[in-house]
Amino acid sequence: MLEKIREGSQGPVAKIILGAVILSFALAGIGGYLGQTTEQPVAEVNGIKISQTDFARAYQNERARLEQQFGEYFAQISSDPTYMAQIRKGVVDRLVQQELQNQLAIELGLRVSDEQVKQAIVEMPYFQLGGEFSNERYLQVIRQMNFQPDTFREYLREEMTRSQLVSAVAGTEFVLSNELKSTVALQQQTRALDYIVLSKDKVKDQVSIDEDAVSNYYELNQDKYQSAEQVSVQYLELKADNVEPETAITDADVLAYYEESKTQYLEPEKRRVSHILIDNSEDDATANTKAQDLLSQLRSGTEFSELASTQSDDIVSAELGGDLDWIERDMMDPEFETAAFALENVGDISEVVTSEFGYHIIQLTDIEREEIQPFDDVKADLRAELEKNAKVDAFYQKQTEIAELAFEMSDSLEDAALAAGVELKSTALINRSVLPAPLNTPAVTRTLFTPELLEDRVNSEVLEIGAEHIIVVRVLDYAAAATKPFDGVKAEIETTLVNEKASELINERAKTLFSALQGGKLLSDIATEEGVELNSEAALARQTYSVAPAIVTEVFKLPHPADEKFEMAVVALNNGDAALVQLKKVNEVELSVEIDEQQKQSITNTQINKNYLAFVNALEAKADVTRPQIQVSEQN
Repeated sequence: MLEKIREGSQGPVAKIILGAVILSFALAGIGGYLGQTTEQPVAEVNGIKISQTDFARAYQNERARLEQQFGEYFAQISSDPTYMAQIRKGVVDRLVQQELQNQLAIELGLRVSDEQVKQAIVEMPYFQLGGEFSNERYLQVIRQMNFQPDTFREYLREEMTRSQLVSAVAGTEFVLSNELKSTVALQQQTRALDYIVLSKDKVKDQVSIDEDAVSNYYELNQDKYQSAEQVSVQYLELKADNVEPETAITDADVLAYYEESKTQYLEPEKRRVSHILIDNSEDDATANTKAQDLLSQLRSGTEFSELASTQSDDIVSAELGGDLDWIERDMMDPEFETAAFALENVGDISEVVTSEFGYHIIQLTDIEREEIQPFDDVKADLRAELEKNAKVDAFYQKQTEIAELAFEMSDSLEDAALAAGVELKSTALINRSVLPAPLNTPAVTRTLFTPELLEDRVNSEVLEIGAEHIIVVRVLDYAAAATKPFDGVKAEIETTLVNEKASELINERAKTLFSALQGGKLLSDIATEEGVELNSEAALARQTYSVAPAIVTEVFKLPHPADEKFEMAVVALNNGDAALVQLKKVNEVELSVEIDEQQKQSITNTQINKNYLAFVNALEAKADVTRPQIQVSEQN
């Protein structure tokens, strides 16, 4: 088992899983939420406590993911306390699952080596510049997320170890041919039905709500009527790109820089060579003799290209008369390269050269000598580089000034903004969840809602939110989250209660009509009496969106009609309405074509998900897991 897990951890599934973990980390910066601690855990797994700090990291990570997914609509979604409570519960459940996997990994003796962790870091695109790993970029990113190199490596090691277990479950899954066919047949099956929808709106006039009911609902459900905490922020922002250096870059500066850095603009020497290769893998002595004989022929005047075409074991270059095109240093086998670059004149031929591929005879056919790029060719690039460097230098000078003034005059940002030459900006009172850029970065949001800024109204320290990009903030005004006044939500509560009562009435009516339908009354007659439309579907598919999802789900749960009798059901719809459904026929599908790879993969992935859920459920069933009923608040 251990061997299978270790093999699975090196495969593509493991890399996908790890990539997803790191992607969510990069988007949300989960390491940035280390400020709050509490003695009371959100869960406990076999005696190991999952702290509020762990929860805060994961919850903010999930919020960031949802904000990216839903964009501007997230503010509306997050205002629903029931929805956000489900999100928080889901985060706790995932933390429990992760801890269960950690403990199993320890039990099985799984371990990710330092070299594997290092390799994963080097390959992460978030730490690369121009396709190459940048240690400076790496340190900058993890520092912004409040990680030290050692703590980040351990965090990553834990994620990679956990992925070994997950990939072992995913990587061993397969689906038999008959299972594939049965699954596809079920997916493509359709059903014929009639149905009617009974709207709760038709019975609203029968509903009356008294004042006490509204008041009691308000008292019992105040968590549904919370206004989000709001903050008004004043801030200054500084980017290196927007900073103008005190002294402009002159042509003389550019020329001096060129002279100082000429070595960066060397065009390395290139050589065009041809070769004849004699393979020595079977009989070294015979190959050596053949190579020496060919060299003698070349010395006697035989054309190099002629011998290369007929005698070389390098089939590709032989078709080109032995031509290998242009080469530079560090491109070829060391022995080959040394011999090729030792040739002095075009047309010179080397002695027999031994490499790991066999015996070579090399001819120099052309040379491009090492040369320095002319100043005019690189002048524009040099000026741009000098101007960028000047902007960065000026940026850091201004940053120092800002930090000093913001600290010395902690109750105002005006002097700091004036010294930096930037505009001082401010916002009206705005919900914490919809702060605009650049205030919506995790580091800034966390700082804004610290007691120091909220209560003392002092300037923040300089906050780095990107490469050469800083911000300093202060709170102008703050409104804590509070229960909305009764008068402000009274009408909303009345509407809610009326809808709930109307839904109860219409569902009771549907049950009565369902009894009549079971007794032999025609659905068409019920539709006429109720004044509603009789709807028909000749071939309802599982993925139909024109019919209410609850009806589709219920129809595909019903057994096949037998003896020309219809199967019937009463369905409570998600919007509070009710429906009567009559299943008339099941339309089976004969598979006439081969199942394509995309369908196979989709079905296999579904099975993988089922097995993974079974895996984590089995772990939890054997474990001692407690989830205290504590408040994991939005503040976290």
